[in-house]
Amino acid sequence: MIIVKVGGSLGIDYDAISRDIAELWQVGQKLILVHGGSAETNRISEALGKPPKFVTSPSGYTSRFTDKETMEIFQMVYCGKMNKGIVERLQILDVNAVGLSGLDGRIFEGKHKDKVRSVENGKTKILRGDHTGKVEKINTQLINLLLDNGYLPVLTPPAASYKGIAINVDGDRAAAALAIALKADSLLLLSNVPGLLRDFPDEASLIKRIPANDVENYLEFAKDRMKKKVLGAAEAVAGGVGRVIFADARIENPLKNALNGKGTVVS
Repeated sequence: MIIVKVGGSLGIDYDAISRDIAELWQVGQKLILVHGGSAETNRISEALGKPPKFVTSPSGYTSRFTDKETMEIFQMVYCGKMNKGIVERLQILDVNAVGLSGLDGRIFEGKHKDKVRSVENGKTKILRGDHTGKVEKINTQLINLLLDNGYLPVLTPPAASYKGIAINVDGDRAAAALAIALKADSLLLLSNVPGLLRDFPDEASLIKRIPANDVENYLEFAKDRMKKKVLGAAEAVAGGVGRVIFADARIENPLKNALNGKGTVVS
């Protein structure tokens, strides 16, 4: 089982990703794709007069502040435009993909955090009305029902809270939770960089391997949202996933290159 998480930043080649998935799927490889949509959400938010707001926690993690109106835009882009665009690409390639959000069937489920701590100008503030959380449970029954009947799940946030409220969750950590629950051999975290860089943004400073028992010590090299990818990798390997690979989603054959060890391999 391979879990593929592709981000939503600028420059990602979704056509190349879809071609690789189709080739692997047609030779019997079980796959699940989890995707984001941050860049397109930012663009549409700006166009609708609701600019995105990002907050940085006291521990240094950056996330989108998701009030009710932002959640509506988020769902429109992630569950609509991005998800169905990827499903269409795969259907054209004869992959019988099914696009679902983590809210559907409570595939991703966790606790709703309605307030968040944000550091602004050196001061910590409490922002209320947030719709975020962390994936704590996976509906493996629904996922396996799809896989066992020849469908490829294409999943995206939001998740469901325990009360059924839509919550924004980090896609990399959701993919890590999914990989743990399904005992995946590999978790691929694809984005618009070739892997974890020792000296960002110098792509020649790629860190090629991270020992599985030492992942958190590499957090110092992770900038901005890359921090959550490294955290997700740490959670995945600790939970029994065979290997995690940070790799480039801008190139031809992104999955094949990643599976051949091109990127940052955590094992």
